[in-house]
Amino acid sequence: MLRQSFRSKPALALLAALAISGCASNRNMTTGALPDDYRTNHPITIAEREQVVDIPVSHGDRRLTPSQRSIVQNALVNYRANGSGMVYIMLPSGAPNEAAAYRLSTEIADVLRKGGVRQGNIATETYAAQSPEAAPIRISYYAMTAATGPCGRWPDDLLNTAENKHYANFGCANQNNLAAQIANPADLLGPRAPGEIDATRRGNVIGDYQDNSQSLSGVWQESRSRQAEY
Repeated sequence: MLRQSFRSKPALALLAALAISGCASNRNMTTGALPDDYRTNHPITIAEREQVVDIPVSHGDRRLTPSQRSIVQNALVNYRANGSGMVYIMLPSGAPNEAAAYRLSTEIADVLRKGGVRQGNIATETYAAQSPEAAPIRISYYAMTAATGPCGRWPDDLLNTAENKHYANFGCANQNNLAAQIANPADLLGPRAPGEIDATRRGNVIGDYQDNSQSLSGVWQESRSRQAEY
């Protein structure tokens, strides 16, 4: 039994050597681990897209409430920063709150004019209300926007992972959320030009740095002198 075990060792060593050589011969082979990237599958693009803001309207509204006015002002800020062209105030037609929406439209137009939108760029139109309930007023305009394509694409079986690749919808929600948080879409195209230097602020910062450096130096010297005493 002992002789057979000793004789089997060279055979095992030979098999191990063949296995290692086989791995070495295939070390240049590429695998399909993760050749794709969610940033290339769902790229963030900058383009002029329609922006639609809904303003809820009750039947008895006669003037803009603080929350309604805030929605209009937020739309105005985005339009002035990234938008251009016409601003449409879309009123629901056939909705039970149609009269209230018409009353508020004049005040909405007044807020837009006071915010810097030219009178010729403000237009009021109607849209067909799809629900018998109260429909919102919609402010529509075009602005430069960062966005990705629509999410929810499932062209293949999610369990088909033989190639170990990302599924088609992977990372789409993250890219959409990132694009929605970008205040200035132009920042994705390149850095902004440096602004003017605030000499007063720079002097204050340098002065604080020098004062802190001197105080830290004094603390360090005091600590060293105490160590020398001991």
